[in-house]
Amino acid sequence: MNRLRTQVAIVGAGPAGLLLSHLLHRQGVDSIVLERRSREYVERRVRAGLLEHSTVELLRACGLAGRLDREGLRHDGFELRVNGHRHRVDTTALTGHRTYVYGQQELVKDMIRARLEAGGQVRFGIEDVSLDLAGDGPSTVRCTLDGRPAEIACDFVAGCDGFHGVSRRTIPPGLLTSYERRYPSAWLGILAAAPPTSRELVYAVHERGFALASMRTPEISRLYLQVEPGESLDAWPDDRIWKELRARLAVDGEAALTEGPVLERSLVELRSYVAEPMQHGPLFLAGDAAHIVPPTAAKGLNLAVEDVKVLSEAFHAWYATGDRAPLDGYSEARLPAIWEAEDFSDWMAHLLHRLPGDDTYGSRLQRARLDAVVNSPTAARQLAERYVGTSRQNSGGRARSRVTAAPG
Repeated sequence: MNRLRTQVAIVGAGPAGLLLSHLLHRQGVDSIVLERRSREYVERRVRAGLLEHSTVELLRACGLAGRLDREGLRHDGFELRVNGHRHRVDTTALTGHRTYVYGQQELVKDMIRARLEAGGQVRFGIEDVSLDLAGDGPSTVRCTLDGRPAEIACDFVAGCDGFHGVSRRTIPPGLLTSYERRYPSAWLGILAAAPPTSRELVYAVHERGFALASMRTPEISRLYLQVEPGESLDAWPDDRIWKELRARLAVDGEAALTEGPVLERSLVELRSYVAEPMQHGPLFLAGDAAHIVPPTAAKGLNLAVEDVKVLSEAFHAWYATGDRAPLDGYSEARLPAIWEAEDFSDWMAHLLHRLPGDDTYGSRLQRARLDAVVNSPTAARQLAERYVGTSRQNSGGRARSRVTAAPG
């Protein structure tokens, strides 16, 4: 039996778990990261790529943005194409902040490298994690390490292992309330060896359905199509995908799309999920383990970064001063900003997607919202503030102030 001791056991080596371990290390707090998948898998897993200003500022402050600043793509706005006509939302002019495109897998590579170079313990291929959450005294994480059973005694557990991970499922039934919404749409996504259609993201609203043209590098495009839930990838050969993208992204009747070999493809059904509270005893949930947003507003990765920033500060307060209040108030501090992001992602989903069936009333509402964004500076500014995350930062700040001021 391997017996180990750490202060914080972190389950999951995605951006949330790796960043939390890095932040704790900078504060002098010890951690062990356990990941079910292999290192190669998590470094190749293509996920979100749009980073908000506050996310990039945090990565810079903790020394993780060197390659991001060299290779990341800075964006001052995005294109909104409505039935073949181009409009631009200048988010930097409207808010003073820009966004950045840098693939999640690249960020994960940077974080893993930083942890290992600092002597951090990040263990991959650990498929049998179980949690024994003690009310008093150390909790225990059980798993197999180096082919032998292991027990890791720890003060706290950070569940950063995603929606299907073990952490949230460890919370006893009845103590957790789940809120969920499933949307009548799915996204078919491809990664293509083709230069991006535009220097900025392109959101296309079309009678045939929504399309998004994004990028990962100046040579690699990431493109999405709205399809029906339950669609099969087999029904979408490359020729059909490109034909549909050309139709939905066309501008003034002309195709505006650069094509190339399809490197990867995926199909994701859109849904929202929030678990309350985000903690139970010594267990704290972060990232997709606690909440999921539809990809329409690209908030998932940024929410995870905010979670672990607040959580790392709470751990630091405990170990530095013995103040437990920030840990006890973690869920209350985070939920207002999470629900703000859920609301905006839901709003964007309804703004951009073709509605199912013959919902003429909903279609007219959608047209009115699009008209407002295109023609009203006030509506455009509100959209820009929520898009770059400044409105959410304000709501999260107010929540943290209330928790900090609470007695005990």
